[in-house]
Order: sequence, then structure tokens, then C-alpha cells
Amino acid sequence: MATLTFFGAVTGVTGSAYLLETAHARVLLDCGLYQGRRKDEAANFEPFPFDPRSLDGVVLSHAHLDHSGRIPQLIKEGYAGPLHMTSATVDLLEVMLKDSAHLIERDVEWENKIRRREHKKPRSVLYTLKDVEKALDSCIGVGYRELVQVAEGITICFRDAGHILGSSIVEVFIDEDGKQSKLVFSGDLGNFETPLLEDPEIIDDADVLLLESTYGNRDHRSMEESLDEFESILHKASKKGGNILIPSFAVGRTQDIIFILGELYQQGRLDHQAVYLDSPMAIDITAVYDKYMHMFNEEDQAEINGNGGSTLKSFLPILRYSTTTEESMNLNKIDSGAIIIAGSGMCNGGRIRHHLKHNLWKHNAHVIIVGYQALGTTGRALVDGKKIFRLGRDKVVVKAKIHTIGGFSAHAGQTQLLEWARQFKDPKPSLYLVHGEQEAKDNLCQILKEEGWDVAIPDAGQQITF
Repeated sequence: MATLTFFGAVTGVTGSAYLLETAHARVLLDCGLYQGRRKDEAANFEPFPFDPRSLDGVVLSHAHLDHSGRIPQLIKEGYAGPLHMTSATVDLLEVMLKDSAHLIERDVEWENKIRRREHKKPRSVLYTLKDVEKALDSCIGVGYRELVQVAEGITICFRDAGHILGSSIVEVFIDEDGKQSKLVFSGDLGNFETPLLEDPEIIDDADVLLLESTYGNRDHRSMEESLDEFESILHKASKKGGNILIPSFAVGRTQDIIFILGELYQQGRLDHQAVYLDSPMAIDITAVYDKYMHMFNEEDQAEINGNGGSTLKSFLPILRYSTTTEESMNLNKIDSGAIIIAGSGMCNGGRIRHHLKHNLWKHNAHVIIVGYQALGTTGRALVDGKKIFRLGRDKVVVKAKIHTIGGFSAHAGQTQLLEWARQFKDPKPSLYLVHGEQEAKDNLCQILKEEGWDVAIPDAGQQITF
């Protein structure tokens, strides 16, 4: 019988990792970083709970670091086999892992300077750029709906999850000594209302289903309401003359915002004269989105192409890229009239902090929060109404207006998760909820049980057989 062990994204939403074992093979589904609080991130420095050298294959659902970020570490500790993912994920992964390695090495170098002064043992790096390069050499990109054998008796098929470019629902077909079984891992399911990408593909049969539950306890505000609110804020800000700051995640959210602004521009409903994307990583990611525009949904592809656009940037002609530090600093000289999109999405680092420092104290400035803000982050403090921030060496009093748009999430809401799961035919698969905080999983679990599902919330390290 096949065995599945739940190693990550079990008690929370990060560190995705599940080990599938048969009598003939061992395959790892995802290998993600633990992210969030310092005690959560400390888990990244623990040894893997399995021998990386014993793996026959690794399969990635998508490029977000909480699903892929420990891959270089896996290679560093002895895994020498292939890494299977969609072709778009390969290209995104190159940008994201290189950026991750740069940040890891920079942060450790800075911390070790302090530790040396305190006569403390220096910290080691999780992985380096050399480890990333080695990992990238092992990536194998495939298309959606292609059957690929990843180990003896184990074949996979990627289905479009609609979460970010290249994101996948993973179908795993297991043939062990003549016995066939099927595991489906939802990965992160996309919000059915977001632009650019297709809706998550429907799958209707499995023996075992791993279902994400990030928003298992609530729905998002409708996209129509969110777009109306977004446009209203833009108009009000234009009349007051202040700058608009949009802290945005480099993958997915930034490209959605560019497209939405592009629609408003093409319809003559965008008053601002310039939009700046001030994030080298987001600029690189946008180039990957442009390369795979054929994977966008037909309606949005047609809208871009019909307005003379061959890229997202050409769809929004007033978009300007700020790549260098000097170009970024020059944006701080703009007193009003600019829309500045910059990372990081939760305002804990990156160029957005410099723009906050130069704009938060202005009465006519606006900050539009378009993504989830975790507890303990600067973004969350802004949303919660904190009035004084220390940014660098300066203390800044918040006079700008802070807006939160709730409908731009890239994750399926509760109703969408249920709608997707209900497509499975009888007999329903055994269902395990992963990738969610406890309240979200408990709420979704209760609803599914009332609908007759055999559903469970696994513990870290728990094994199941099927």
C-alpha cells in the first residue's frame, strides 16, 4: 500500500511538504519554506525529517516560496534527482530562488557582524546562490495535462490551479504491484474572480484528496465591489493631488494590479499620469507573465491584444519601471500625482518602506492595501490604525489615508473551495485539510462533515495508507 506522511503546512499555511512512499519509490510533494514569526522560520534550520538522498523524485505545485523555498537546501543535503513542475514555474522559480538566496546571504552577513561584536557563534546560511544554480539545473518543466512518470509506479499530471502563473493541482497516479490508486493535491486553489488566469480545473475522482484551507472560514468581498472601491479611491486621490502607494507581492498580485490599471486607462477612467513599478523582482516576474501570456484566460488575452498590447506594460502605456536604486530614490522627489507599486507586500522590507517614509506624513497621500497582512508586520499595523512608525532612523506620524481592498486575494474563498470539492463523484475521496490556520480548517471541516465527507485534519508527522 502507498503511504503519505504530512510534514509541512499542517499546523499552519507554510512549509508545504508531503512524502509519498510505495514499496518501490519515494516522492516528495512540495518543499516549502516556513515563513512568518521567528520561531516558525527556525524550523527551516532543522534537518529534513527524511533523508534527501533517498528520494526518487520531487514534484512542485507552484513557485511560491512556502511551497518551493527549501529546494536548494534539499539539493545541498544530497538530493540529486529531477524536480518536476510546469514550465512557467521553472521560469518563476529562477527569479524567486535567486532573490531568496540573495536576501538570506545578506541578512546572515548583517546578523553575523553583530554576533561577532557580542562574541557569539556566527549563524550559517540556509543556502547560497550556488545551491540555487544547482537546483535550477535539475528542474524539468512540463505542460498542463501531460502525463509524466516521476518514479517507478508513480505518474503525475498537472492541472491548472489558477492561483499564480503555472500553479498546479497535482494528480498522482500510483501503480503498485497491480493495485492502482490516485492522490490529488490541490496545491493553492485560485480565486475564481481574479483577472488574467483561468479558473481552477475541475477534477472529479480520487482515492485521497489534500485540500488547502487558507480561507476555509470566510469568503472574499466580490471582485465587482473591490474594483468599484479601487477606482473610487483612485479618483479621490487624484482630486487631492497626493501620491498613491500600493504595497504589492511581486508574484501575481502586482500583475493583477497592472492589468486592472490598464483596463481603467484603456477605458479613459484613470486620471493619474504615471504609474511606477518599483521592484526589480516584480519587473522580472512581469516579464515571465508576458512570456506566458498564452496561458491567460481568453477574455483578458483578447482585451490586451485588442488594445495593441503585446505585454502588460504596453497595455498600461503610462507604466514606468524603476530598476536602479537611484531611480527608486528619485520617486521620493515626486510630491503628488504618482501611483507607486512596490514591495514588499506586507511592508516589512523592500523599497515600499522608503516610499512610506516620504509619504505617510502627508494628508493627501493614500496607501492601498491589496493583500493579506500577517500579524506583526508593518502592513498589518497600518491596517489596524497605528499612528506612529519608526522607518529607518525616522519617526513618522501617519496622516495619509489607509485603504484595504479585500477582494484581490489569489486564494479561493470558502464558498469556492466547497464548490470545487463538490465536483468529486461518489464514492468521495478521503479528504485531508492542509494549508490553513486552525480556525479556518475547523470551520471548513465541520461543513464538509455535514455534507457527508470522510474528512480529517492531520497532525505534523502523521501517516496515512491507501
